[in-house]
Amino acid sequence: MLKDKVIIVFGGCGLIGREIIKDIKKKNGIAINADINSNDYKIDITNNDDIKNIFKEVYTKYGRIDGIVNCAYPRTKDWGNKLEDISFESWQKNVDMQLNPIIVITQEGLKYMKEGSSFVNFGSIYGVCGNDFTIYEGTGGTSPAAYPAIKAGIINFTRYLASYVGHKGIRANCVSPGGVFDNQNPVFVKNYSHRSPLKRLAKPSEIAPAVSFLLSDEASYITGHNLMVDGGWSAI
Repeated sequence: MLKDKVIIVFGGCGLIGREIIKDIKKKNGIAINADINSNDYKIDITNNDDIKNIFKEVYTKYGRIDGIVNCAYPRTKDWGNKLEDISFESWQKNVDMQLNPIIVITQEGLKYMKEGSSFVNFGSIYGVCGNDFTIYEGTGGTSPAAYPAIKAGIINFTRYLASYVGHKGIRANCVSPGGVFDNQNPVFVKNYSHRSPLKRLAKPSEIAPAVSFLLSDEASYITGHNLMVDGGWSAI
């Protein structure tokens, strides 16, 4: 499915990123893990020089770049503060870390990518749907206010990118997961599962195949799409 495709995964050490790396390799692709904790390519997603260098190094080694996955998820220590308690500096920092690297990755990637290559960016249900705050009742937590703003921006930028580079035969799509199980507060898990049509959160391994599909030639006529992998959350 991905035989010999060279794919850079930004955020490949994360909860979902690890599964994406595994799935690409399982499908005979070459997965390049670009992450601050990576043993392959240790990079800081907020450092523009790091981003530029990894493209040069990967292209020099393999002579091609067939796919880029943007699933890095850096955030500030106060991520999750209630709306009233978010400082402007925190808001700005999270936008700088999560949204702004996309433009540098895109610009650098386009220097090396050719017809048949593709981008897969990560949105979220909260980049599409309004927040259901009832799932946080009894948990003491909330959904970070910057998150839906950032994810909605990424989703619509991906549509822009698909339109902009389509004539070159380069595709751009999004994957938007619903809630993914990560040993969250049991009350949250119960609340979320009650609200979800499939009555549970996703496993990280259930997100990765959607990414591999969009990277593959089987999705050769799919671009500008936001694939909801959310257990039906956005359907109700």
